Amino acid sequence: MLGFLSSFGKRDTFPHGIHPDENKGLTAHIPIRRLPFAPQLVLPLSQHFGAPSEPIAHPGQEVVRGEPIATAKGFMSVPLHAPATGKIKGIELMPTAKGPRTPAILLDVYPGDSQEVRYEAERDVDQMTQQEIVQAVQDTGLVGLGGAAFPTHVKLSPPKEHSVHTVLINGCECEPFLTTDHRVMLEQTEELITGTRILMKALGATKAIIATEDNKLDAVEAIQAALPQGSPIEARAVQTKYPQGAEKMLAKALLGLEIPSGGYPSSVGVGVFNAASTAELGALLPLSQGVIERVVTVTGPGIEKRGNYMVPIGTPIRFILERLGFRGDASCLIMGGPMMGNSVSSLDVPITKGCGGLLVLTESILESQLEQKVYPCISCGQCLEACPMLLNPSQLGKLANKHRYEEMQSDFHLNDCFECGCCSYVCPSGIPLVQYFRIAKSSNREKAMRERAKAS
Repeated sequence: MLGFLSSFGKRDTFPHGIHPDENKGLTAHIPIRRLPFAPQLVLPLSQHFGAPSEPIAHPGQEVVRGEPIATAKGFMSVPLHAPATGKIKGIELMPTAKGPRTPAILLDVYPGDSQEVRYEAERDVDQMTQQEIVQAVQDTGLVGLGGAAFPTHVKLSPPKEHSVHTVLINGCECEPFLTTDHRVMLEQTEELITGTRILMKALGATKAIIATEDNKLDAVEAIQAALPQGSPIEARAVQTKYPQGAEKMLAKALLGLEIPSGGYPSSVGVGVFNAASTAELGALLPLSQGVIERVVTVTGPGIEKRGNYMVPIGTPIRFILERLGFRGDASCLIMGGPMMGNSVSSLDVPITKGCGGLLVLTESILESQLEQKVYPCISCGQCLEACPMLLNPSQLGKLANKHRYEEMQSDFHLNDCFECGCCSYVCPSGIPLVQYFRIAKSSNREKAMRERAKAS
């Protein structure tokens, strides 16, 4: 069916989904600019999925930009590198976006230093084995820069019974307001292609598709122009629709493949990676460097100097916003986009590897949202029509109201929900369904942990 539609000029996509206002024109045309270094960087040891990094630098130690300051604590972990030349002040509990304090390395930046990367060593990727590449990827500290912050090297180590034939590079960036991946694809095209080749070699894949939505056709053109004739890598545009960038939606749209419930992309022969992560890999791995900075979209009605900025990891949000014309407070800020982002607990929260955007709102917008009332479900079915996972958000919401969380999981596939927010967006009753589902998942996880503790 998808191929039939394509033949009539309509681009491939997935069933259901929504079309929220994009609001990307605020920053999509603005090239990446570099922000200055903050006087002090706050580097959480846990800014990725898995075990926190383990410090190897000590208070009072001088470090150079790019030097490892924390090592991976096991396979499901990554190291941490100094984003600037300076002196380690200490390791303290610092605020996080979600509230609880977590151990973080405090790095006082030397203001007079040139801040060149002084920790690198060239290597020939073509001569490396698959295992050597996987280890090298872990050494970079690279995680999913699209928001999940899942260690990239783990995705390069699928179960032995899974054979990956296609690498999908996700440049869709379907989240409203955010344009980080768009600018990276335009300005770091060669690094993106190099990173894609590295991923293909690590997985033994024979082809790759760099996918973006058709509101970014200039990125498709830039990539196609940089690819040699006969390349196993192709650039392709899919329909602009949210949440097109979710890995299950992307695999369905591009290849017609269904990733099974609870399964991984590798179970259907696919590896899915974020475009910004891939470009970072292409830039870092050939030089044995680590992740020390990332591009962040700073946008919204509450900020004067909107744009895409190269920001050192660990930069406090307050430092960024003060330089870009923001005079509000933490209640006006969302880390990420409006659909899947989270409000922050404090402006002293730092930029982490997984943070691709800061959406700055105004007090009037917040007040209008707070005044919005929640009404009973009218069983209109709009949430069912919107849900890309073909779930029943209405029924899940009713069960959540009765705290029947286990039934939501066992009978209505709660864990298949990836919290895209489509159901909440279309609900005419204003029911915050996705928030209910997050609470239910959290409750079920806590109960499972208690039961495992009792059993041991």
